[in-house]
Amino acid sequence: MRVTKKSFSAARTLCLLAFSVLLTGCGGDGGGGDGGTTPQPDASFTLRLEQVNASLSFPLFLTAPPGDTRLFVVERGGAIKIIDRTSGNVIATFLNISNLLPNPVGSEQGLLGLAFDPQYATNRRFYVSYTDAGGNSVIARYLRDPVLPNVALSAADRIILSVAQPFANHNGGMIAFGLTDNFLYIGLGDGGDANDPGNRAQDTSVLLGKLLRIDVSQGIAPQPPYTIPPTNPFVGQLGVREEIWSIGLRNPWRFSFDRQTVDLYIADVGQGAREEVNASTFASGAGKGVNYGWKIMEGTICRPPTSMCNMAGLTLPVVDYDHSAGACSITGGYVYRGSAIPALRGSYFYGDFCARFVRSFRLVNGMATEQASWPALNPGGNITSFGEDAAGELYIMTSSGSLFRIVPN
Repeated sequence: MRVTKKSFSAARTLCLLAFSVLLTGCGGDGGGGDGGTTPQPDASFTLRLEQVNASLSFPLFLTAPPGDTRLFVVERGGAIKIIDRTSGNVIATFLNISNLLPNPVGSEQGLLGLAFDPQYATNRRFYVSYTDAGGNSVIARYLRDPVLPNVALSAADRIILSVAQPFANHNGGMIAFGLTDNFLYIGLGDGGDANDPGNRAQDTSVLLGKLLRIDVSQGIAPQPPYTIPPTNPFVGQLGVREEIWSIGLRNPWRFSFDRQTVDLYIADVGQGAREEVNASTFASGAGKGVNYGWKIMEGTICRPPTSMCNMAGLTLPVVDYDHSAGACSITGGYVYRGSAIPALRGSYFYGDFCARFVRSFRLVNGMATEQASWPALNPGGNITSFGEDAAGELYIMTSSGSLFRIVPN
């Protein structure tokens, strides 16, 4: 999800016009990288896409409560649809908050995230991330109907957090619960425009450009909607927002935890040169206090126009790539932990919105190994998001409304 405001070449301008949607900002200076030479997978097995549904409206995310066989798909316009995992049919509209969103919804705004409470089966709580009519990033708690399993109560149970956005782009929007701590993690972009004019990603007095970590387990009025976990890295520091878990992010478009190792992966959209995947192992703190470098660096290079920068204290991505072959904006995914493709368990999948490629790698000793490209997983449309169901199987969504499952060929 990127908008850049600088002198575009004719090709980049055309790209922006063509893809003036969720993940914008194409082209750019190649900064080296793989240049299209990503290794191919083992030829002994192949993958393909199995279409699940083709009637969605700009789907942006897919998830499911633990142990649930249904698929919950987030649409940018404000609806959450429930889809039968086997037939692909839409069972119900779980929630519709379109009345709370900007009118019209900007290309990087809308309903952006969904996370089910770890105790959802008993407390009926789930959380959504959206941009409201004023352009603010909002995290709100809703409740499932106490009787009807496919319907949520229409009014929010509580607003957890609202963050003002100085520009309409770079909202981030991913939310997810930690797998071992049950805290809510929130990814926020740097506030938008281009080149982070407020240097917000490096400013620890603001929440923008950060990964946040909060405790929403209580949050019943008149108590505060959330508390700060005492193990957060900046607790007790004056002038610092204690919600912060990691800093130095430009526009994290999907982060995820490996459900086996609990390692953290963050795909961060670049400015005009590099796209990146950051990974932090659970043993090293899974991103605790990490500075991922923006806007000092973009990927593994110092941010233009300078060719020299102080990299002290920065954590470089494990994978980055340039904008050759039409690439423009990374879409982060998941480490595969399903049962349908045993050979790929432990591989992290990601894609590019414009180039539509899907790639994978394994994290070994903090480094990306077994990097592979999967041409058969090109969905034929712009990749808005990956999704993971309760069984660990992976899905791909496109801006044109299609939902696919990754399956063995």
